[in-house]
Amino acid sequence: MAGGGNFIGRVISYVANELIVNGLSNSHAFQRFAVRTSKRIENISKMAAESKEKVAQHMEELSKNSDTFKKP
Repeated sequence: MAGGGNFIGRVISYVANELIVNGLSNSHAFQRFAVRTSKRIENISKMAAESKEKVAQHMEELSKNSDTFKKP
C-alpha cells in the first residue's frame, strides 16, 4: 500500500513541476530576469579570469624581482 502513496506523490510532483516550468517559460518577466542574471554571471566570470591573470603576472614579477635581491 505504501508504494501507491509514493506513486501519487511522484505524480503530484510531476504535475507541479510541469505547471511551474510552463509558467516560468511563458513569463516575460522571468525571461528578462534569467537573461540579466546570465549576463551578470558571465561578466563576473570574465572579471575573475582577468583578476586571476593579473595576480599570476604580479606573482611572476615578484618572483623575478626577489631573485635579484638574494645575496650571492
